[in-house]
Amino acid sequence: MDIRKLQKVVVGALEEIKGKDIEVINTTRLTAMFDRIVICTGDSNRQTRSLARNVQEKVREAGGQVVSVEGEESGEWVLVDLGDMVVHVMQPAVRSYYNLEELWSTTPSARRRLVGASADDR
Repeated sequence: MDIRKLQKVVVGALEEIKGKDIEVINTTRLTAMFDRIVICTGDSNRQTRSLARNVQEKVREAGGQVVSVEGEESGEWVLVDLGDMVVHVMQPAVRSYYNLEELWSTTPSARRRLVGASADDR
């Protein structure tokens, strides 16, 4: 599946379950392992698990493949590996502590906040 289509499917799935502070980081120049990282916040264990499950369902419905899922048991941080994209669904304290945005962004312009962005920007 084209990375842009996969990104739209993932972001749509997260927005559908009211994921917060969705960020997409383009990692094509940083690593050969994957092209995008998506980070999203869920308010509770239940919501993070629901967000991750919805991503998996929507990707499969669109013809994509889910490589693996980690962290569903605790729900504090659920990682969904989609091959070219890795989705991190985290509770606020975990997201703040690990600060993946800073780890993966080389400059502030390398990432873009999707909250409030128009559909054309995605």
